Amino acid sequence: MKPDREDFRRGSGWVIAQFAIMFALLAAGPVWPGDWTAAWSWPAGSVLLILGAWLGIRGERDLGKHRTPYPRPKPDCQLITSGIYGFIRHPLYAAVITLGFAWALLWRSEPALVLAALQIPFFDAKARREERWLLERFTAYADYTRRVKRFIPGIY
Repeated sequence: MKPDREDFRRGSGWVIAQFAIMFALLAAGPVWPGDWTAAWSWPAGSVLLILGAWLGIRGERDLGKHRTPYPRPKPDCQLITSGIYGFIRHPLYAAVITLGFAWALLWRSEPALVLAALQIPFFDAKARREERWLLERFTAYADYTRRVKRFIPGIY
């Protein structure tokens, strides 16, 4: 199905770019696996895999029917500020970033690690765009942004 004008107004360009980065990262691991001798990469990758999965599951569950792949909120959505959203504003983006680093470390792949790092500025920019739309939609969002950090509780 070809995206229409409404899809682009909702932010389909962001979604297309996101999936391109994610698929490149997924491919980079097995295509360019590393031969690092660092014993820490497997345990660190495993911990990040568990953390990323937990963030994604919690974010998906707490957002529920209000979830959309687009950065522009659904017309009938509500502002969710409880559950994981009481600790970070974008747990689903944080989950994808965390899982990207987990994948790169588990494969010990330098190209995958670079792509995982590139997800940080991408998702930060996508979150900022989404937040502008949320501010237009919900008057309480400004207060929420002062209380709850974007990706890392209490830090950023």
